[in-house]
Amino acid sequence: MKNFILTLTALLTLGLFQGAYSIENIVSLDDIEQPNAEQNINNTTKTMQAEVKFDWLDITQAQRDEAIAKYKDLLFENNTSNIYFDKGEFKKQYAQYYKDKEYKHHYLLTNNGVTEDEDAKYCAFYFKKNTLVMYAIQYKDNPTNAFYYTAFGKLYYTDVMSKEYPNYPYTSMQYNRKGQLKSAIYFVSKDLQYMYGPDKEFQGIWYKEKMYDKNGKQTLTRTNW
Repeated sequence: MKNFILTLTALLTLGLFQGAYSIENIVSLDDIEQPNAEQNINNTTKTMQAEVKFDWLDITQAQRDEAIAKYKDLLFENNTSNIYFDKGEFKKQYAQYYKDKEYKHHYLLTNNGVTEDEDAKYCAFYFKKNTLVMYAIQYKDNPTNAFYYTAFGKLYYTDVMSKEYPNYPYTSMQYNRKGQLKSAIYFVSKDLQYMYGPDKEFQGIWYKEKMYDKNGKQTLTRTNW
């Protein structure tokens, strides 16, 4: 799970719960600094990354198109991980996570602002900042996965990070409970990410708190960078 949560109202507007534009969810739960209704979970592990120059607004359109194609290939064509599952395969692999048997306990923890204990890291998602509607768990014995649950413990989304995580660069894929790919991100660094949809369409490049489209136009702002 990594790097961008809007208010739930905005997520619904963007179609998050319909899976239409779930850019808010692909995250690895590791770089958020102030957990709250609009943020993901801190990861205290120090990560290694090189300084990345952001020149998206200065380069030519041909250079932007070249970069989009490059990271698309890294995510979908040259990715050594299995990024596509059939429903049975995905459910079998993640069967133990489909229902959070301790959802009452985790609901209380997250609703009371707990972001970490000895077992996991947590994040709460609220409607208008007062009604918890979803929470996320990243278990410490399984750090390359993050699981999003409804308030009643039903699995909604699963984030799958590549083996390089938490060191950059790495990839993060998000799936619904049927194992269908909903979005994919290539994390160049904490500051810079390339995001694509399930049909390999480019959704935008994040640099710090701003997202830009393929033409260099700013399209979104995130609150948790």
